[in-house]
Amino acid sequence: MMRILLSLFIAAMSFDALGQYEYAASVENPFGKLNPEAPPQVADYKDLIGRCECKSVVRIDQSSWADTLSMFWTFKYIMNGMAVQDETLKADGGHTGSIRQFIADSSRWYVHYFSHVSPSTTIPSWEGGKTENGNIVLFRDQPAPNGFAGDYRLTFSNISSEGFDWAGEWVSKDRTIVYPTWRIFCKKTVDD
Repeated sequence: MMRILLSLFIAAMSFDALGQYEYAASVENPFGKLNPEAPPQVADYKDLIGRCECKSVVRIDQSSWADTLSMFWTFKYIMNGMAVQDETLKADGGHTGSIRQFIADSSRWYVHYFSHVSPSTTIPSWEGGKTENGNIVLFRDQPAPNGFAGDYRLTFSNISSEGFDWAGEWVSKDRTIVYPTWRIFCKKTVDD
C-alpha cells in the first residue's frame, strides 16, 4: 500500500513539474511555443518555426556551384519557449543544427552551430540581430583564405509564414567585398 501511495505521489509531482514547462514542444505544439516572458526578440524567428522543404546550393569555385541538394530545415522553440533550435536533415546524409539565444544585456542573438559531418571541440558561434528591413543577419569573424580580414555573414531574408531564403557569404570588414558561398531556399511544409 505504501508503494502505491508513493508511486501516486511521485506521478502527481511529475505532472506538476511538467506544468511549469507549458511552452516546451508537446503533442499539441510539436515546435513549442514562444514564452511570453522571453525577450520580445525571440519572436524574430516566429515565421521560421516549423518545418520547411529546402533546396541548398554551395559554391565549388570562383565560377561554379554544386548541384542542388534537397533538405528539411526545422525550427522550434526550446528552453520552455525562451530560445530557438534548428536542425537540418540533408539528402546527402549531412545533418546540422544550431541553438539560438537572444541575450538582452547585449541586445544580440548568439547562434551556436553543430555539424555531424565536421564535429568540433569548440562550437562556432555567430552574433547579430534583426535588421530594419526584416532580415536576420549574423556575423562571425573569419579571414579569407588569403588572410584578408573579414567575416562570414549569414542572412535570413524574404521571411514569411510561407518560407524564407538564406545566404552564407564571406564579406570584408568594410562590407565592400561580398563573396557568396552558399544559398538555401525554403518553403513551409503542409503538415505544420
